[in-house]
Amino acid sequence: MGGVTGPVFLWLQDVLGVTLLRARRTLLQAAILSCVLVLLVWVAIFLYGSFYYSYMPTVSFSTPVHYHYSTDCDASNSVLCSFPMANISLLKNGKDQVMIYGQPYRISLELEMPESPVNEHLGMFMIKMSCYTKDGQTVAAVARSAMLHYRSGLLHTLNTLLFSPLLLTGMTEQKQLVEVELFSDYKANSYQPTVGAVIEIQSRRVQIYSAQLRIHAFFTGIRYLLYNFPLTSAVIGVASNFAFLSVVVLFGYLQFIWGGLWPPEQVRVMMGDTTRLQRRREEARKRMSFSQTQMPQKDNDRVAEQLEEPRQQASEIKKVELETPDVIGSLNKPSGLPENQTALESSSDVPLEAPQINKTDASQEEPADPEDRGAGAVLLEGPKVPQPGESTLRQRPGPWMSL
Repeated sequence: MGGVTGPVFLWLQDVLGVTLLRARRTLLQAAILSCVLVLLVWVAIFLYGSFYYSYMPTVSFSTPVHYHYSTDCDASNSVLCSFPMANISLLKNGKDQVMIYGQPYRISLELEMPESPVNEHLGMFMIKMSCYTKDGQTVAAVARSAMLHYRSGLLHTLNTLLFSPLLLTGMTEQKQLVEVELFSDYKANSYQPTVGAVIEIQSRRVQIYSAQLRIHAFFTGIRYLLYNFPLTSAVIGVASNFAFLSVVVLFGYLQFIWGGLWPPEQVRVMMGDTTRLQRRREEARKRMSFSQTQMPQKDNDRVAEQLEEPRQQASEIKKVELETPDVIGSLNKPSGLPENQTALESSSDVPLEAPQINKTDASQEEPADPEDRGAGAVLLEGPKVPQPGESTLRQRPGPWMSL
């Protein structure tokens, strides 16, 4: 029993160790992946926030307007010595411009005026605004008219009776908020940026509690979407940044692991790539081209063999001629000729047929030995067939020719 449980315990121990190792590796990979994803999300949010802050201009800008006028005159009643005037800076914190280039803005002036008898009898009055650059040059000027809203005596009495508790406690006042639109579509010049404005009320009897200058931007295109649909724009922007960063991190991982964008040969084989088939096709193509280049050499060898066969036949013919008697055959020779002279040999023998050799192949293979060249030429030309009435003379040297 102990001999059986021992291997089982060892096997369980090995399985448990492998399982723990795999679990630890999986947890480590999951932790690294989670950290990378969280980092990418935070970077995507930061990039979108930076883009929104740099691309979106100031939507609404408001600044109080403090008027000043001259007091060195002997003015009677409620007449002022000069027109109320105010100089306003259009820079945030004295550095950044409120209005960016090419963006249309709506500029309006809000006047908080009491419903006093002076303002009721004032009627219409003019408000003038002049925008200037850093050098003090005026780049835009406009003048608009304004007045209090009309209320009849009965309406004024009823309003006073209705809101008397609030009026007595000071929670409300008898005043009106007059809004005057100065510029409906103002665009700053990139060459002459606007840094300030001068607002003047052309009336010496006007009475004002306070004034406020408001600048509101009208967005179009991407700015309109970012301003009117902030949540949807934020989701789309963060998702786009996250996708881009994920692709960059993936390419960096592939560069670090594989050394490039495409996997190496081993990984491509594991992924089922067709590299091996392509390589086999290239090797087969190379073999075919190599065999085509070797074809002329094989043709030369074949031509040499064809030329060698006639040489052997010529040598055999020579041996046969040396072994035959002096007179192989005779024709009807004339009387008076000596017996030791050369006899006319009959040409009734069938001429030898030389093998048909291609002229181009024969011209490529030229024998080096003169004798072989001559024999080859004779064999290539072939034996001459005698014409009718002619005979072929075959002469071979005899003993008497050596004298």
